Amino acid sequence: MTEATTRDFGTVGILGGTGPQGRGLAVRLAQAGVSVVLGSRDAARATEIATTLGHGILGADNDTCARDSDMVIVAVPWDGHGALLTSLAPSLQNKIVIDCVNPLGFDKQGPYALAVAAGSACEQAQSLLPDSVVVGAFHHLSAELLEDPQVVSIDADVLVLGDDRDATDTVQALAEQIPGIRGMYAGRLRNAHQVEAFTANLIAINRRYKTHSGVRIAGV
Repeated sequence: MTEATTRDFGTVGILGGTGPQGRGLAVRLAQAGVSVVLGSRDAARATEIATTLGHGILGADNDTCARDSDMVIVAVPWDGHGALLTSLAPSLQNKIVIDCVNPLGFDKQGPYALAVAAGSACEQAQSLLPDSVVVGAFHHLSAELLEDPQVVSIDADVLVLGDDRDATDTVQALAEQIPGIRGMYAGRLRNAHQVEAFTANLIAINRRYKTHSGVRIAGV
C-alpha cells in the first residue's frame, strides 16, 4: 500500500472516458484534485459529457487525450482495445498506461472470461505499446458506485499489477486519491489474466445478490 497523500499526478487522460467506468473514475479523481481529460472518438461528445460532469474535467478526441496527458487510463470496450492502442502508440510513448479492460463474454448462463492470445488485456497492451509502461488497475470497481454522488467512500481495494515498481507505486497512490480505496500491489503483469477474469465472478455475485460488490484483501 501507499499513503493516500495529495500529490501531483499531472494530467490523467481516460480513453473511453465517456462510458460509465470512465465517467466514474473521472469524477472521483477530479474531486480529489487530479487534472482529468476524457477521451472519445468524438471530441464534441467528450466535451459535452465533461462539461456535464464538471469539476474542471475536459474533453478531447482520443489522440489528443493520449498526447496531452501525462498518464492514461484505458477504459474502452474489449473489442476495440487492440485497434485503439495500436493507433495511439506514438502518442503514448514514455507514459504510464493504466489498463482496466476486462475481456468478458456474456451468454444465457452469464458472464465468462474470454481467452486472450497475449494472455490478458494488460499483456496485449504492453505488447502493442513497447515504449510505454503498462500497469493493470481499476478492474473491479463498480461503475454504479463510482458515479453515485451519494456514495462518499468506496469500500474496496484496487489490485495493481505491473513490472515497474515506480509505476505501480504511482498507480497505487493514484487509486488512493479516491476515498475508501486502497491500492494493493498484486504481482507482475503476467498475473493480470486472473484479475481481469475475476470480474466475471463479481458480476455474477452482483446479479444474484442485487449489489455492487468489490474486492477487499484481508490481513494487510
